[in-house]
Amino acid sequence: MESILNYFPELSQIQREQIQDLDKLYRHWNAQINVISRKDIDNIMVHHVLHSLSIAKIVNFIKGTSIMDIGTGGGFPGIPLAIMFPQCHFTLIDSVGKKTIVAQEVATALGLKNVTVLKTRAEDLPEKFDFVVSRAVAPIPQLINWTRKNVKQGGANSLPNGMIFLKGGDITEELKPFRKHCEKWNIRNLFEEEYFEEKYIVFIPI
Repeated sequence: MESILNYFPELSQIQREQIQDLDKLYRHWNAQINVISRKDIDNIMVHHVLHSLSIAKIVNFIKGTSIMDIGTGGGFPGIPLAIMFPQCHFTLIDSVGKKTIVAQEVATALGLKNVTVLKTRAEDLPEKFDFVVSRAVAPIPQLINWTRKNVKQGGANSLPNGMIFLKGGDITEELKPFRKHCEKWNIRNLFEEEYFEEKYIVFIPI
């Protein structure tokens, strides 16, 4: 929690309490439905919550922005971002029902009115959003094939509407088809924790 407050000192008291509650909520639900590796649950604040919030370091979503989180699992990066941006709306989707149960229960417990959780596949969702976000769900070309239709043209944020992916390791091959049309940030330049050494944010406009 301290590391998150170091990077986001502007958080309100309500936001601080919601982020603090993530630890106990995910520990509770993970004991019943495994959405986070058991060996990684002790690292939830850095490996999952802070990692999700890295997106907030590259774009400050304006009021009314709509974001879809594809393959949200138990709610990452969608739920931490929904706490960070209460004036935006987040639609969290996953094809695995037990994962969406966890995401919904956590969102409900936190009182997040700006979160909708759906058990569905992106291919079956016709709705359009300003941004699509995802965390290590599939290769970038596949993610784009699934969700390009879901992104509105234009946009009023500091970044144009598009797709924001959290990726790790060597993603050179994944980015080859888009290298002239994408931006990449090394999260290690945003956060000092060694965990982020080969973790990246990739933005691809539509």
